[in-house]
Amino acid sequence: MAIGVWISLFLYFAAMIGIGIFAMRTSTSSSEDYMLGGRALSPKVAALSAGASDMSGWLLLGLPGALYVSGLASAWIGIGLFVGAFVNWVIVAPRLREQTVHYGNALTIPSFLANRFPTQALSLRTVSAIVIVLFFAVYTASGLVAGGKLFESAFSGIINVGGMSDYAVGIIITLGVVLAYTVVGGFLAVSLTDFVQGCIMMLALVIMPAVVLFGEGGGGFAQASQTLNEVDPTLLSWTEGLTFIGFLSAVTWGLGYFGQPHIIVRFMAIRTLEEVPTARNIGMSWMGISLIGAISLGIFGRAYAVRNGINIEDPETLFIILSELLFHPLITGFLYAALLAAVMSTISSQLLVSSSSLTEDFYRLFLRKEATDRECVNVGRVCVVLVGLVAAVIASDPNSQVLGLVSNAWAGFGSAFGPLIILSLMWQRMNGAGAVAGLVAGALTVIIWISLGWNAEFMGGPGVYEIIPGFIVSWIAIVAVSLATSDAGEYQAITR
Repeated sequence: MAIGVWISLFLYFAAMIGIGIFAMRTSTSSSEDYMLGGRALSPKVAALSAGASDMSGWLLLGLPGALYVSGLASAWIGIGLFVGAFVNWVIVAPRLREQTVHYGNALTIPSFLANRFPTQALSLRTVSAIVIVLFFAVYTASGLVAGGKLFESAFSGIINVGGMSDYAVGIIITLGVVLAYTVVGGFLAVSLTDFVQGCIMMLALVIMPAVVLFGEGGGGFAQASQTLNEVDPTLLSWTEGLTFIGFLSAVTWGLGYFGQPHIIVRFMAIRTLEEVPTARNIGMSWMGISLIGAISLGIFGRAYAVRNGINIEDPETLFIILSELLFHPLITGFLYAALLAAVMSTISSQLLVSSSSLTEDFYRLFLRKEATDRECVNVGRVCVVLVGLVAAVIASDPNSQVLGLVSNAWAGFGSAFGPLIILSLMWQRMNGAGAVAGLVAGALTVIIWISLGWNAEFMGGPGVYEIIPGFIVSWIAIVAVSLATSDAGEYQAITR
């Protein structure tokens, strides 16, 4: 492996840890600082932090891999996500920023729900914290799988540590660096590193498709289209071979946005309510560019591989293989850093949200009600490490698929928290009993659906993405139970 790759990666790792040290000195003196950065994120940091923590390793591995195999029909996932993210910024962001302050200055999603529905405060904090830790362990594992695949593909046979596989070493290095800056710097470190990593990811997704199309061996759009038509004409069709259920399963990924704690917590941390529209415009622009780049990489990367006789055994490693083949080692190292940025930005956000829930909604609630802010910060750091270790165990199987793990966790959060967050912010009649019912019903529906294999095959036909039944069941449960039980007067009007 050329020394240039190592130089780029070393500089990247050093920069991330440096940001963590800066954040430790700036914003870790209290629980609000450590968990929400003191609610002082600028629009650009909040926007790119939300985007980078959302677009994990699947953006550079899973999505291009799906396009490589299935063609443009898989792009509906990206379109559904874009629409869902926009609606999330419009509906959830301003209301959540305002109401989390209004309802007792809540620092976590479970504590907001407990303050919003005091009659079921204990149940909501406990159950929602369990759901967060459970699904985030799986979600974090997907990021570690991506890190393991990078080291397995790019550094095969080069790193030899105690007889461990390259995949295992990749997981350890990825988790180690993330833990270093997350444990030290908390939410501000995570958000600032996300901003930097978001810029790196977007730049990589502009550079890579451009070189694949117009660099040596590319041939431009015309040549790529001709090659793809020769391989399989359906690769360039948005609908060929796509069933209605398949289309629905793809576009409904967007429903998941409303219930992703690691994304919507950024809304809680924006500096002022008035700056939410600015953050939305920045975030959606970043997301549009990044998704177009990932889709282009998958579809045109297939044409490039065919034209140049490149064997891609695992489609999810397309970005890694082309990074090594097409670029100078310094640029290759930068592109590897972009992949690690996608992975680490999401892992750090998920670890911090899990840690916040364990600290605020278990430790402070059940074990040490009188715990000081400094004590909670230190407990939060321990919890970050513990959740990371559990995720590493889940990710230990090298045959794990990044997109599969992400889809399961995404559906779990979207179903459990999506309807709950939307209705708690917008429906005055909703009560605590309905909130608990929706939370439990959504999570259980997803778990049962996956366990029965109906996400792979349903009634003899193609599988139905588990977020569809989960979201619907959760929404119905909230409305039905709220209407069937008395209005406890839990809604508090906000006067301006």
